Amino acid sequence: MAGARQRTGSPLTSVVPVLTGLLGGSFNPAHGAHRRITLFVRDALGLDEVWWLVSPGNVLKPAAGMAPLAARLASAQRAARCAPIRATAIERELGTRYTIDSLRALKRRYPKRRFVWIMGADNLAQFHRWRDWRGIAREMPIAVVARPGYDAAALASPAMAWLRRWRRRPGQDFFGAKRSAPALTILRFDPDPRSATAIRAADPDWHRRFVGRPMRDMVTHRSIRADRP
Repeated sequence: MAGARQRTGSPLTSVVPVLTGLLGGSFNPAHGAHRRITLFVRDALGLDEVWWLVSPGNVLKPAAGMAPLAARLASAQRAARCAPIRATAIERELGTRYTIDSLRALKRRYPKRRFVWIMGADNLAQFHRWRDWRGIAREMPIAVVARPGYDAAALASPAMAWLRRWRRRPGQDFFGAKRSAPALTILRFDPDPRSATAIRAADPDWHRRFVGRPMRDMVTHRSIRADRP
C-alpha cells in the first residue's frame, strides 16, 4: 500500500503509517550540516524519512540576499542525495505562507503518514512569534535540536514555558498510541560549524551554478526549472 508499511507477525496484518520528519527552512543554500542533523534526528526518533520543506519565503527573515527558490531547492536536492531525505518546494504548490497552514495541508494530503516537526533551539527561542504556534504544537510532535548559544534562550522562552508539560525524555514514547501531540523532545547534537551564512559570504554567487538545470520535486514529482524564482 502506498504511503504505509505492512507489519506482519500477527494473525491480522496491520498498516503502519510512514513516520516522516519535516524540517523547514530557507536552505540558502543547503549544506552538509543540514544533512548531518537530519540523519541524526531520523535515527534518534526512528523515522522512515525526512522532508526538507524549502520555503518560498520566510516571513521572519529579510528577502535581501535570498536566492531564487529553484536554486535553493536544487542545492537541497544535491545535499540530500543517497539519503532518506526528500527536498521539496511543496509549500509553493500548496500556496501556504505560514507553517501552521502548511502542516495542516500536508496532513490532509498525506493522511497515511505521521509527521513530526523538526526545528533548532534557535527557532524554539522565537517560536512564540510564529503564527498560531500553539496550533502547530497541537498538530504534531516537535523535536528540537539543541544548538550552542541558543539553548538558554530556548529553555527560557515563552513557548517552552507552555510546552514543558508535554516534554518527553529520551526513551519515552514520543508518538503515543492515540494522540501524539502536543509532545516535545529535545535532542542533544554535537555542534557543526558549517552554516549557510558562511557559505554565502565565501561564495555570494553560489546560486548561479543551478540556473537552467532541470529537476523534479522529490515529493510532488513535478518538473521544476532552476531559472524560476
